[in-house]
Amino acid sequence: MSVKQRLEFLYPGKAEEIYPRILNLIKSYENCEARSYPWVGKEDVVLITYGDAIRRKGEAPLRTLLEFMDEVLEGSVNTVHILPMFPYTSDDGFSVSDFKVIDPELGSWDDISALDEKYNLMFDAVINHASVSSDYFKEFIKGTEKYRDFFLTGDPNEDYSMVTRPRTHPLLTRFESEVGTKYVWTTFSEDQADFNFKDPEVLVEILGILLLYASRGARFIRFDAIGFAWKEAKTTCMHLPQTHELVKLMREVIEECFRGVSIITETNVPHKDNISYFGNGHDEAGLVYQFPLPPLTLHAYLTGNASKLLKWADSLEPTTEDTTFFNFLASHDGIGVRPVEGILEKEEVQSMIDEVQKRGGQIGWRTLPDGSQTAYELNINYLDAVAGDESDLETMARKFMGSQCILLSFVGMPAIYYHSILGSRNSYRDFEESGIKRRINRAKLDFDLLNKELEDKTSLRRAVLDSYKKLIAIRKVQPAFDPNSSQRVLFLDDRVFALIRGDKDSILVLVNISKDEMVLKTDYSGTDLVDGSGIDGSIRLSPYQYRWIRLREPVRMVHTEA
Repeated sequence: MSVKQRLEFLYPGKAEEIYPRILNLIKSYENCEARSYPWVGKEDVVLITYGDAIRRKGEAPLRTLLEFMDEVLEGSVNTVHILPMFPYTSDDGFSVSDFKVIDPELGSWDDISALDEKYNLMFDAVINHASVSSDYFKEFIKGTEKYRDFFLTGDPNEDYSMVTRPRTHPLLTRFESEVGTKYVWTTFSEDQADFNFKDPEVLVEILGILLLYASRGARFIRFDAIGFAWKEAKTTCMHLPQTHELVKLMREVIEECFRGVSIITETNVPHKDNISYFGNGHDEAGLVYQFPLPPLTLHAYLTGNASKLLKWADSLEPTTEDTTFFNFLASHDGIGVRPVEGILEKEEVQSMIDEVQKRGGQIGWRTLPDGSQTAYELNINYLDAVAGDESDLETMARKFMGSQCILLSFVGMPAIYYHSILGSRNSYRDFEESGIKRRINRAKLDFDLLNKELEDKTSLRRAVLDSYKKLIAIRKVQPAFDPNSSQRVLFLDDRVFALIRGDKDSILVLVNISKDEMVLKTDYSGTDLVDGSGIDGSIRLSPYQYRWIRLREPVRMVHTEA
C-alpha cells in the first residue's frame, strides 16, 4: 500500500484531505542534513539507560552520560537507548508533557548532538498517551477546535471488560472540561490520557514528532506500548489491524526523509502477537522486542534446566534480511510474565514468582476481564533474579555472566540495561519511598562514587563490567554474530544452553546453567574465544561456565557425560 492507501484504510473518505498535510511535513525536512543508516550488524550493541541514570553534582546528566560511555564503557557499546528524556509528570518519564524539548533537568538538544557525534541513538516515542499536564490535554479541556477529539473518551456505562488492561486502576478517568464532563481513556494511569488516533490531527502531530526525532539523530525509534494505539468498541483494543497500518504508515513517512532509521516495537505480549509487528518482513517494524527471552532465561537458571528455553528458541522462524530481534534480559520495566503464556505451565510461572519474592523482588499485577488479578511482571534486578542465591561473588558474577552470554549469543541485536553491565543489585530506597515497584531496578548512580567502586578489582561491579567488555569485544569481530546470521539450537543436555551461530566461521555457544561440572563428548574441534583454549573432542564445562568455540568444521554433537 502507498501512504495514501493506508490513510484511506484508517480514515475512509478523508485521505485526500490528510495526504497534502503529510507531504508538507515531509517537504519541511528536505533541506535537513541528509541521514542514512546501514542495516544492523555484529558491532551494534545497545546500552539501555535513563538520561540521568549516571549523575555528577553540578553537571548536566546527559553530559555525564557521554563521559560514562567514553571513560567507563570505553566504546564497548556503540548505541545508546535513552529512555524518555522529555519533560514529564509521572511514570519515570513515560507521562510526557512536552514531546519536542529535552527535559532541562537532563540537559539540552546540544547534549544529544554531542552524543550523536560518537554513538548511534535510540529515542522513545511515547505515542499511546500524553500527560494530562501537556498543552495538548489543556487545549482538549478548553474545547479548542483542533484538540476537541485529540484524546479518546468513553461512556462509563459501557462494558469495557474485553479491553486488555496492563494495570489495575479504572480504564476511564473523569475530567471536567469547558464543554462538559469527559471520561477519558487512561490505560496506564490517571495522569496519562490516551491519544485518539481516529482523529487525523493526532496522526499529523505524531508524524511531526517522529520526523523531529529522526532529524535529531535517532537511528532507532522505539514505539512504546504501541499495541494499545488504536481502540475499537467490543474488542480487546490490542494489535488491531488499524494499529499495524499506523506503524506501516509511520515507517513509510520516516523513510521518505531518513533512510535506514529503524522502528522498534515494544509489545509486552505473547510471542505470536509480538512478532506480528514484523508485518510481511519488509513493511512494518525493523526490530521487535524479544520478550520471552528474559523470563525463559531466568526460568532456566532457577530450575537448572534449559529445556523450555531451548525448545522455544528452536521454534523461532528465521527473520528476513530486513528484520531481526531486539534482544534484552533486563530493562527499566520488570520481567514480563505474559510472553511465556503457552510456553511455561502456570505452576512453573508460580514457582518463578515465589523464587523472585524470596530474592527480594516484587510482583506487578494486571486486571483480567472478570475483575481478577494476575501477575504481569517480576520487579527485581536481573542479577539478583539469576544469581542472588549465591554468596560467593566470583560464582555470582560467573553465573550472571552466563545469562548475559546467552543474550549476546542469541540471533538479533543485543541491548544491555545499565544496571546489568555495572553488576548492580536490588535497590530498595526509591521503591520504599515511592511505593513504585519498578524502582527496585531503577536506582540512579553517582558517577564519582561509581568510579571508586570500579577501582576495586575484587568487586562484583568490576568483575561484571570486565567480563562484559571482553565478550562484546569478541562479538564485534565475529561474523557468526551478525544479527541475521543463522542460528541452530542443539539439544545436548537439559543443563546446557547450546547454539551454533553462522553457516561458516561458525561459533558453538555453550552455557552451563547448572552447578554441575560435566564433560561433553563430541566430534567438535576449534578454539574457545573466551579463554583461548583449544578444543578437540571432549569439552569440559565447569559450573555456570560459558564458552564461545569457533569451530573448524561444524559436525553433529554425539552425547554428554556428567
